[in-house]
Amino acid sequence: MHRRRFIQFTLGASAGSLLLAGRAGAQPGVPATTGPASADALPPMTVYKSAACGCCHSWIAHVRGAGFTVRTVDTEDLASVKREMGIPPRLEACHTVMVGKYLVEGHVPAADVKRLLAEKPAVRGLAVPGMPIGAPGMEQGPPSGYQRYEVLAFQSNGTTSVFARH
Repeated sequence: MHRRRFIQFTLGASAGSLLLAGRAGAQPGVPATTGPASADALPPMTVYKSAACGCCHSWIAHVRGAGFTVRTVDTEDLASVKREMGIPPRLEACHTVMVGKYLVEGHVPAADVKRLLAEKPAVRGLAVPGMPIGAPGMEQGPPSGYQRYEVLAFQSNGTTSVFARH
């Protein structure tokens, strides 16, 4: 599938998921979601991940707790998803997200995603490369052992800048 068509499909599926989530009652075959239902609600997220990834499940719980509606797509070929979406290889992490017009790669805090959506900078997305201990979904051991990390804003050409430090 070509990149543009893949992204259009993903955005369409995300919009459809939001409409279904707003209906009363459960919909067969539609994952349970949580999030605000007002007109100024956050855009839905589509998370591409491995079915067996525990830290992805924890990160999804983190963003749902922050008010995002989340649709998950389990795949064992994340490399192809990342390549199709244009995630620079050096920024890759364990899950890839479409939210609004942006990509989010890895364990980016929900507050940073909300800031991205509010400020609307001219970037392709945000990334936390790798899996730093202490990032949302990667909380392991005592907080004294948490790693410092940066959230990077990235352009389609792969250039980056620091969006936030944690």
